[in-house]
Amino acid sequence: MVLLALGTVYLIREALLVFVIALLFAYLLYPLVDLFDRRLTAKTRTPALAMTFVLVIGILLVFGVSVGSVVASQAANLTAQAPGFLDRLRQSPEPGPVGITTLKSQMLGLLEGQLRQHYNEVAMGIPRLALHVLSASMNLIYLIVIPILSFFILRDGRAIRDAFLEMLDSGQEAAKETLADIHELLLLYMRALLLLCCATLLSYSIVLSAMGVPFAILLASIAFALEFIPVVGPLSAAAIIIAVSVASGYPHLLWLVVFLGIYRMLQDYVLSPHLLSKGAELHPLLVIFGVFAGGEIGGVAGVFISVPALALIRLIYHHLKKMQASKRLVGAARLSVME
Repeated sequence: MVLLALGTVYLIREALLVFVIALLFAYLLYPLVDLFDRRLTAKTRTPALAMTFVLVIGILLVFGVSVGSVVASQAANLTAQAPGFLDRLRQSPEPGPVGITTLKSQMLGLLEGQLRQHYNEVAMGIPRLALHVLSASMNLIYLIVIPILSFFILRDGRAIRDAFLEMLDSGQEAAKETLADIHELLLLYMRALLLLCCATLLSYSIVLSAMGVPFAILLASIAFALEFIPVVGPLSAAAIIIAVSVASGYPHLLWLVVFLGIYRMLQDYVLSPHLLSKGAELHPLLVIFGVFAGGEIGGVAGVFISVPALALIRLIYHHLKKMQASKRLVGAARLSVME
């Protein structure tokens, strides 16, 4: 039965991923819904949900009008200049200084050499990337389905939880405690993830613009979106920023690399531990394994949900250990009483 259940889950993994992403999106909106619900006197949560969705849509529209126009213009400019960038990378490098070179020249030469070496791969990969984008555009229906699913999860989540607890003949208190901890964990994770992404967008926009990096707002927006993907996303964002800077002939590449490294350490060792409690922290090896395993199972969506899934498994494991320890204590107490 266990093998049959696991096989069924694997076969319907794409549908489950949609529901899981909707659940995480619901937890992203839950604090705002709960705030409106506590202020209103309605018997249902529908008015609070309506106010939340209207407010979120309004924020997205304002953000899209103010920042989206800049991003769109920079993206169009980058697309128009892309052939010139590729031609520049394809050309042979200029002879560098003889003797001991500076660290800046070495790093710049290494990056440019790598880009020149993989020029053919980049050129051949552009059509494949276009096909992937076209195939992904067929799934845009999920942009409508996921908010609808999140709406129902937020509205009927408590009723679903109570119905699940009523199905349990014994152990309701333990299950209720476990569900409460899972609820707190998901709330904490999604809040921390949103704050980290916003911090990345704000920091990259300010610093890259101040440093004169070409297409700064566009690159900051890309880093903001990729920050939602654990491990792989930030590395991909850094690689994209460096590649665009090298291709556009940015002169202060060393300082850019230094900033990206310092910000990454600040993000991983200061902001993230401060926002996440110890219950949500995972060993880096486990996170890396989960990211690769999630990518194999569900692609980008699998990578996105890998970290919260591992955190939930860790939480449930600790609750099971606690239940077994309490049962052993009860059994030992009964044995001592009988003796």
